[in-house]
Amino acid sequence: MAQVTRRDALTAAGAALAGATLTSAATPQAKPIVQIARLKQSVCRWCYQKIPLPEFCKAVAEMGLTAIDLVEEKDWGVLADHGLHCSMAWKTSPGGIPNGLNDPANHDEIVNGIIDAMPRAKRAGVPNIIAFFGNRKGISDDDAIKNCVIGLNRVKKAAEEHELTICVELLNSKIDHKDYQGDRTWFGVEVVKRVESPRVKLLYDIYHMQIMEGDVMRTIRDNHQWFAHYHTGGVPGRHELDDTQELNWRTVAKTIADTGFTGYMAHEFVPTRDPLTSLREAVVLCDV
Repeated sequence: MAQVTRRDALTAAGAALAGATLTSAATPQAKPIVQIARLKQSVCRWCYQKIPLPEFCKAVAEMGLTAIDLVEEKDWGVLADHGLHCSMAWKTSPGGIPNGLNDPANHDEIVNGIIDAMPRAKRAGVPNIIAFFGNRKGISDDDAIKNCVIGLNRVKKAAEEHELTICVELLNSKIDHKDYQGDRTWFGVEVVKRVESPRVKLLYDIYHMQIMEGDVMRTIRDNHQWFAHYHTGGVPGRHELDDTQELNWRTVAKTIADTGFTGYMAHEFVPTRDPLTSLREAVVLCDV
C-alpha cells in the first residue's frame, strides 16, 4: 500500500473542507472528518479562547472529536451539553507550572486539590488530571525526583480508587518555561517508575520535547508505557502542524497509535490562520 505523506493528508483535509466558510464554527459538516480513529484526538481549549465555548464545542463535535483538553471544572457542563467531556482537568489546585511537586512546601495544596477534585472529575467522565514538576529554584535533580515521588505517592491510592490518571507534564525550559525542572524525558520517567502506579504517568508534550531533545519517535517507542497523554504543537513557533514544521506529524501520530495507545493526543498549537480550518487540517492529518 502506498504511504500517505503529510502533503497528501493536508490535501485531503483541504478537500474535506471544500465549500466550508473560513469562519464556519456553526457550519455543519456533511459527516465527521474523523474516519479511521485509531488514535483518539482532543484539542486544548486555551488555543481557541476567542471562539465562545458553546460554539467551539459544536464545531469540535461536528469534526468527530469527543473531548476538549484543559477545561476548567466550571465549564465541564457546557462540554456535556454537546456530548463532549474534558480529556484533561486542570487548575484543580494552586501552584501550577512554577510551584510544583519538586518542592515539598507545595505538596499539601497540590495533593489536597487533586484529591478533592477526583469525585467530581469521575462523575463528569474526566479521565486525567494534570500536575507539574515545578521550577528548579536551585533544587537538585536528585532531590527533586525524591520530592516528586513523595508527593505523587500521596495521591496514587485515591487515583487508583477513582480510576483517574495523574499526568505530570514534561515542558521545555529553553523557550517557554525557563527553569522548569521536568524538561527531559528521563527525569519524568524516573519519577513515575519510582511511584509504581498505573494511575501516575506522564503527559509527553511533543512540542516541548522536540525543542529539548528531538528524537521524538524513538522516545515514544522506548517509553510509551510511561505516557498517558500527548500534546501536539509545531516546532518552531507552536503553530499549525503543516509543512513549515520540523516534524512529520502524520508519522508521529502513527508511531503513537502503533504502540497500542488508548489515551488522548490533544492538539495544543496556536493557529495563525482561520482557527477551525487549521484544527480540521490537523485532525485529518493525525487520523491514522
